[in-house]
Amino acid sequence: MHEDIATLVKDSLAKARKQIGHANVLIAGKTGVGKSTLVNAIFQGELATTGIGRPVTQNTREYRKDGIPLTIIDTKGIEAGAYQQTRSQLEEALRTRNASRDAGQHVHVAWLCIAEDSRRVEQAEIDLLALLEKYRIPTVVVITKARSDNGFRAEVEKLLPGARQFVRVRALREELDDGPVLEPMGLRQLVEVTAQLFPDGHKNAFVAAQKVDLQHKVERSHVAVGTAALAAGTVGATPIPFADAVGIVPVQVTMIVTISGIFGLKLSESFVTTLVATAVTTVGGTLAGRAAVGSLLKLIPGVGSVVGGAVSAATAAALTTAFGEAYILTLRKLFAAKMPAEISAEEVAREFVHTLKAPK
Repeated sequence: MHEDIATLVKDSLAKARKQIGHANVLIAGKTGVGKSTLVNAIFQGELATTGIGRPVTQNTREYRKDGIPLTIIDTKGIEAGAYQQTRSQLEEALRTRNASRDAGQHVHVAWLCIAEDSRRVEQAEIDLLALLEKYRIPTVVVITKARSDNGFRAEVEKLLPGARQFVRVRALREELDDGPVLEPMGLRQLVEVTAQLFPDGHKNAFVAAQKVDLQHKVERSHVAVGTAALAAGTVGATPIPFADAVGIVPVQVTMIVTISGIFGLKLSESFVTTLVATAVTTVGGTLAGRAAVGSLLKLIPGVGSVVGGAVSAATAAALTTAFGEAYILTLRKLFAAKMPAEISAEEVAREFVHTLKAPK
């Protein structure tokens, strides 16, 4: 790999990972409320699989997986017999995490899960919400195994007024004995309300980790495009020769890598290198492709350089926007048919080239 390309890829990956951040979700609830099922229904990677979680205390386990910018902190043992020990350990964990100068260590959002068929809110659950409020952790009460409300949500809202949101969910499709089929429900609403509660610096990570709402990935990617366009416009504030506009290329490549991460693609040097090399060598002669990646051509031996013209602030911003929106369109097409783990870098690159070359 050419040294300049290797450096560009490494730098872009580091910047993109910083822009995506890391999300921490605390999930609490009695045994049997369906926490693991919920986690696996919402997030990529089958996070809540037996044996993956790392024990933190006797009653707390963390779940995370390489390539997914998310940690699930599963608090167990809120049943009466174990609750005081659990509460003490949890408070110490919250105090330590949220006192850290690294916001990536903080607990950003909590889900307090209560099974609808329990038909009651325990004192431990009321106390746990008060503890989360004490540490200013926005909490969503998730009413799991939703089948028949019969006023239960209203009762939960009355007893747990400190929660930010209340969502009824059914994580799995159910076939009841008497015939009716109950489809999953509430998952997209849970993702939506949770994303709204995340700090801006960690919202991208949560959206990247979830798998149920493609539109949220698209919306956060539009934000990444806007950020990149602003940065590219700053680089082009003083018109510079097109062939020397290398300062714009890292902005555009970082944008592409960031969008890839938001969509949930596993970021790696090989993935980014394949995407960049294929796009650059194939679309160098098209208007959008040439403007967006023309200065990158001279970094690849044997390809040469694009000369002529100049890049102004408005041009740099507009073309970066066009480049980014084409990439979002590419991933929307692919994700409509496949899961992230099934999509290769070569496939993304081919579809991206096709989108850039398509008549406008």
